[in-house]
Amino acid sequence: MKGHRNVTLSLPEPLLRRFRVYAAERNESMTSVAAEAIRALIERDEQTAAANRRLLERMRNAPDRGTGGTIRWSRDEMHER
Repeated sequence: MKGHRNVTLSLPEPLLRRFRVYAAERNESMTSVAAEAIRALIERDEQTAAANRRLLERMRNAPDRGTGGTIRWSRDEMHER
């Protein structure tokens, strides 16, 4: 990757130790592990946001199921036995 910038990251010592071991066990640098984790986190959030937008759009454009958008029953009627 080109265009890298250095950042300072402050982590609790126990987490930092685990992070070093995690990266070493995978024969990767801490930088590459952190970059991939951040990339995956952002992509997951973007996918979730896109899915939410699609759901809301479908709800806004839901087909009329014969009600004309008016609910003609009460909660009690729905729960009658």
